[in-house]
Amino acid sequence: MNALVVVVVILIALILLLALSVRVVKQYEDGVLFRLGRVIGERAPGLRFIVPFVDVLHKISLRIVTMPIQSQGIITRDNVSVDVSAVAYFKVVDAVKSVVAIENVYSAIDQIAQTTLRKVVGQHTLDETLSETDKINLDIRAILDVTTIEWGVQVTLVELKDIQLPDTMKRAMARQAEAEREKRAKIIAAEGESLAAAALGDASDTMMAHPLALQLRNLQTLVELGVDKNTTVVFPAPLMSTIAELGSFLARESSAAVEPATQVPFSAPTAMVPNGKSAGEGLR
Repeated sequence: MNALVVVVVILIALILLLALSVRVVKQYEDGVLFRLGRVIGERAPGLRFIVPFVDVLHKISLRIVTMPIQSQGIITRDNVSVDVSAVAYFKVVDAVKSVVAIENVYSAIDQIAQTTLRKVVGQHTLDETLSETDKINLDIRAILDVTTIEWGVQVTLVELKDIQLPDTMKRAMARQAEAEREKRAKIIAAEGESLAAAALGDASDTMMAHPLALQLRNLQTLVELGVDKNTTVVFPAPLMSTIAELGSFLARESSAAVEPATQVPFSAPTAMVPNGKSAGEGLR
């Protein structure tokens, strides 16, 4: 009976030891084995055995981690206050360094990402921050890689997520955009007027060379006016020639009114006789 109890206790102890010594490293993890406080090496994914109470196995995830960078109040190079938030993507490439070189790699990357974001954005103007986000992302990533590579971490991507502007700056930018649109509209209208003036000049030259073209244009105008069944009929005529003709008519009328009328004196007709003398001479 005592022997049976001993055997059962031994079996239970062996099962407990086996349970404590068995570790499973998943496919996306890497194991770092410590024996009595010293790094023995890495353990690949799969079923792994350790010495209970002597070995400690740290399992490190090798998957890409998404870390949001909280909004930072930043003053740009042209003294504009903006709130910028971003997101960083990183992964562990050296499991031993991520455990030995730094205590909490996730917290460290979060802090260094915030300070780097503030530093890089502060070196740019507001217009550059809004238009050159790709360049800013690359600059932040390059600075982070220099620091985090010593921790066994590689930053794969950094993206600015949101840029909040003050209300006064939003209104100023809206006015600037509106003024820019008005400028473009005026330039386009001026270009149209210039092209129209050039076309009208060419048309006038053609009409001067071909007088009948003006009459055809007048007839076309009458057709266009008659489309809507208007009661008013307009007969277009060359204005300058009409004024000239009217001036000539008034000048002729004025000259005719000023000159006196010429009168011819009256004389009685003289009768002639056959012999060449007048009738009075024949009677004498």
